[in-house]
Amino acid sequence: MLLGAGSDAEDVIQEAFVKAYRKLSRYRGESSFRAWLLAIVANETRNLHRSRSRRDGLILRAAVANPESQIIEDGAVGGVLAAERRATLVRALRLLPVKDREVIVCRFLLDLSEEETVTMLGWPRGTVKSRTSRALAKLRALLDREEVRHG
Repeated sequence: MLLGAGSDAEDVIQEAFVKAYRKLSRYRGESSFRAWLLAIVANETRNLHRSRSRRDGLILRAAVANPESQIIEDGAVGGVLAAERRATLVRALRLLPVKDREVIVCRFLLDLSEEETVTMLGWPRGTVKSRTSRALAKLRALLDREEVRHG
């Protein structure tokens, strides 16, 4: 679940593969290899969120400490707004059924092609196409409700 990694998705995946390689001897086969690897990716994503939160907090503190710095202030405001948009998207994604969330994560957060998504999820191409369409419609509705709620 590479939720919210955005432009850092490739870095998160690369780091996850490096960690998986280093810890390959710890894989016990209790779950599928795919599930084990995706758990590492999820942990790396959480690590990314924690570091972003710390960085955003530092930027905001720097902006408060030096209010004359328009550049820092603009960056801080932009960073906070981007973090809020990410958090809203993540909340909405978590409300989706698991299969809908999986297809959206594969197609848009991992930036996999349709064929790669078919391979990754083990679903027929038609299922990937239809579930992607339905999942996006559900996600749009959730985000529209969130926007109305928070203005």
